[in-house]
Amino acid sequence: MRDEIERQLRDGAELKLRVAEELSGQIQSAAEALIECVQGGGKALFCGNGGSAADAQHLAAELIGRFKKERAAIPAVALTTDSSVLTALGNDYGYERVFSRQVEALGQAGDLLVAISTSGRSPNALLAAKAARRRGMKTVALTGRGGGKLGALADICIPIPSTDAARIQEAHIAVGHILCDLLEQRIGAAS
Repeated sequence: MRDEIERQLRDGAELKLRVAEELSGQIQSAAEALIECVQGGGKALFCGNGGSAADAQHLAAELIGRFKKERAAIPAVALTTDSSVLTALGNDYGYERVFSRQVEALGQAGDLLVAISTSGRSPNALLAAKAARRRGMKTVALTGRGGGKLGALADICIPIPSTDAARIQEAHIAVGHILCDLLEQRIGAAS
């Protein structure tokens, strides 16, 4: 068992090193898009399914609260949290529209959508990205290897070079934390 624990931890560490080597440019572009959004008075909208929904909520909470330092609250919404909205939209429009309909209601030009999908194929994330484009928003996609259809729709794609959902999600939250940290460094202390 100990060998398996060590193997999994090494696999995760090696994947993060590959992300550092291969995707730092895309992560920087995503950070710049987030900074531009916030400095321009916009908000970040996050979406994903399952573990990616939890990541969406986690990252929105880091922005609204604080990540490492005290600063002004940053407008962010996890489109995964309102059970009444999700169930009404799922019932009335189908599950594939639970995020796009919220983007249509809440998103506007200057906002940023962060769509998280390990496969890059989640229909509801794809429709959210399309809705964001129609609203004049930028989209950052956090995906697995290749980016999938979501990567092709996004302005910026960070395709983690793996097909292992657990390792991809570990890298996604690491990337999300980097984005939060870079944003906090740029916007300064609380006013």
